[in-house]
This record gives sequence, C-alpha cells and structure tokens, in this order.
Amino acid sequence: MKSIEADHDWYRALSADDRSWVGLVAQNSIDAFIVWCKDKTSSASSSLAIFAVAPAELTRKVSLHQTLLLVKSGVDTIETEAEVISAPGKASELHDAVLRYSREFAFATAEVYARAAEMRGSWDARLEALVVDGLSRGDVDQSMRSRLAALGWSSNGPAICVVAGIDAPLAESRVREVRSALRAAAAESLAGFQSDRILALLNGVADPRSAADAIVPALGHGPVVIGPNVNSVDELPRSIRAANAGLDAFAAWPAAPQPVLADELLPERLLINDPEARATLISRAYAPLVQAGRDVAETLAAYLEAGRSLEGAARVLFVHPNTVRYRLIKISEICGWDPTEPREAYVLQHALSVGRLASGRRS
Repeated sequence: MKSIEADHDWYRALSADDRSWVGLVAQNSIDAFIVWCKDKTSSASSSLAIFAVAPAELTRKVSLHQTLLLVKSGVDTIETEAEVISAPGKASELHDAVLRYSREFAFATAEVYARAAEMRGSWDARLEALVVDGLSRGDVDQSMRSRLAALGWSSNGPAICVVAGIDAPLAESRVREVRSALRAAAAESLAGFQSDRILALLNGVADPRSAADAIVPALGHGPVVIGPNVNSVDELPRSIRAANAGLDAFAAWPAAPQPVLADELLPERLLINDPEARATLISRAYAPLVQAGRDVAETLAAYLEAGRSLEGAARVLFVHPNTVRYRLIKISEICGWDPTEPREAYVLQHALSVGRLASGRRS
C-alpha cells in the first residue's frame, strides 16, 4: 500500500473511504492469492469474489486502467520482496505463481468492469428513454433538469430535435449506429426509439441542417424532420412537437427536401390541425404584413387570387404592375417568404387564411 500511495497521484486524491475500499480489495487479493497458491486447480472465476467487499460505485471512481496499475504495483512489490517473503529456494516458484495469478486477476478485473458498464449502460438507456418521453409531453421541471444533468446534458443551447420515420423497431446494431452518429454530430445528444420514429435531441448545434445531414445516413431512408432551434431546456418540447407534427404531415408534400425543416411544412401541419403551425404563420407572416400597412396585405391577397399575375393584381388594385412588383419585394423582406416563388406563395396563402380566421377580417 505504501508503494501504491507513492507511485500514483490519483490514488492519493481519493477520499479516505475510497482509499480504504481499495486497501480492502488489495488485502482480499493477497489472501486469495495465498489460497490459490495452495490449490492452483481452483477456478480463475473465483477471483471475482475479491471485489465483492467493495461497493459497485467504486468502479466509477477508480477506472479499469487504474485498477490494472494497482495489480502491476502488487506484482512489482512481490517480485522485489520475493527473496524475503518466500521460503528458502522458493523465490522463483513464487515469481511464476504471481505472474499466473495476476493474469487471472486481470481478466477477473476486466469482467467486473464490463458488468458494471453493462448495468450502467442499461440504466442510462432507460433513463434516456424516460427523459425523451417526458420532454415530448412537455414535462420540464426540476426533476427533469436533474435527469438531464445525470445524462450529461447541459442547459446551454442552441438545441434541436430531429425526428426520423422508421417502418419497424430498430435492431440493437442499428440503435448503436444511430447513437454513434449522434455523438459525432453534437457535443451532447439524447435519443428516443419508438415503434414508428426516432427522436434525436442535439445540443450545442449552430447549424441545424448540417447536423441533421450528418446523422441522416444512420437514420435510414425514411423522412427526416428538423425542429426549430431553441435556446433552453424549457423550449425543447416546442422543437419536439414541431418535428413530430412535421413528420405526421410529411406525406402531404411529396417534393419536400430531405431532411426538411418543420417550419417548411407549416401548410401541411395546418392540415393535421397543428396549433403551433397556425400560431407561427400568424406571428411570422400575417401579423407583420398587416402591421406594415393595409396596402401590403391587400397586394399579397390580390396577387395570389390573380394566379400570381402582376398585371392581374395591378388591375384589381388600380396600380401600375411595377408598384405590385415593389410591394412583393417588400413582402419578402418583411416576412422572409417570397410570393413569387410557388412554394412560398403557397405558405403565404395559408398565412392569409389563418390570419383572417383569427382576426375575423376579410383582407
């Protein structure tokens, strides 16, 4: 034990309790070695009992590498003191015995850590599934934050949810592949695996589409929808809801890009009665256009109703076509959707409809 303390800084940094547990394991290993020397036909698996005296949590505080360093320290000490502690003429026999036993002990050590890792992995997977399910329901309280912290998720954003459609539950090999891709795409990630979809939460993502592109090969060939960027844990459920709604509505837009942003599917989400799609269209398109002046919203309505014809809208409004063209450019600057692009005109048409319904207006 003096040799261990002198040679390993990390051992000296352990608490007194943890050092005492390590010492007890060392003592058990020496006792077991003496028993084994008397009967070398005993099973190597009996070495596992050496670790039974210590709590399982010790494997979190002392790594496998550090434990093997302890084994090496023990072997070195016995080799150094072999002439003193062995019977006359038996030093060579003791040397051979400790080498054979240390090999068995090392395998037993690896098995203990492997079992601990499997148990820890199973627990983390169950906790991760509960967390993703809770966030999907909008449960964000102190206990949820504690569970996220236990999984290594920090409160700093930006974060996104990426949802991918699947035809059947994934095999374990595919689950590992997805988790590996998520870890490569973001510093922090969580995953939930359901019967028809995969929910991936990525934290610290500056470019949502690039992050989603990176994990698409692992997600398979189904549709992939990216929820909006959020800046805190409290907002994560909103990104999850948007991505889930986008996946549910994906079939209504066969030409959708892959992956597609949930906010690019706002009209389709309206068709499945998604309230957040309605609120987004009103807040980001209809309300800003109305606030910009009556002529702006009227121009958009006239242009769309005239089949996206500049001349047709100009005749309805009694203005020059260049005036209509100028106002359309202004509309694009105000809300970010360009009425002269077919898909974006489709989005704006729905924004006008839901905005009128919400305000009771006809224009």
